[in-house]
Amino acid sequence: MTSARFHHISLSVADLTAQEAWYGRAFGLTHVDERLEMPEAGVRTVVLSDGAGLRVEFVERPGSSPLAHTDPFAATATQTFTHFAVQVLDLDAAFARLTGECRAASVSSPAPGVTEGMRYAYVADPEGNLLELIETTPRD
Repeated sequence: MTSARFHHISLSVADLTAQEAWYGRAFGLTHVDERLEMPEAGVRTVVLSDGAGLRVEFVERPGSSPLAHTDPFAATATQTFTHFAVQVLDLDAAFARLTGECRAASVSSPAPGVTEGMRYAYVADPEGNLLELIETTPRD
């Protein structure tokens, strides 16, 4: 078996600068791990991290087409990225901050998960990418 761990997720975006600013405010992704421009391919990219293990790569390519999902279940109708999930300490506070101060679209309000002690909610970033917020209660 190959030993592996999660490194990052990559999102295709329409506006690299706007998404970089939004994810910085929303999730503290303010450290630039990599920045690359490939004019011959018409691509600009940046990998941002929060310094605690969360890393997201944003790739901008003019003329790219958005793929928006109305909810997490509709997203599964296409075999592609459907959402990414981040664990938060306080789901209610994170959901309120993201949908208020950060203006994320509310997709589904905080609700109990299937696993005991887990709660979740979904929001969408300014370009419609689905984000799942997960809160877990430590088990004794």
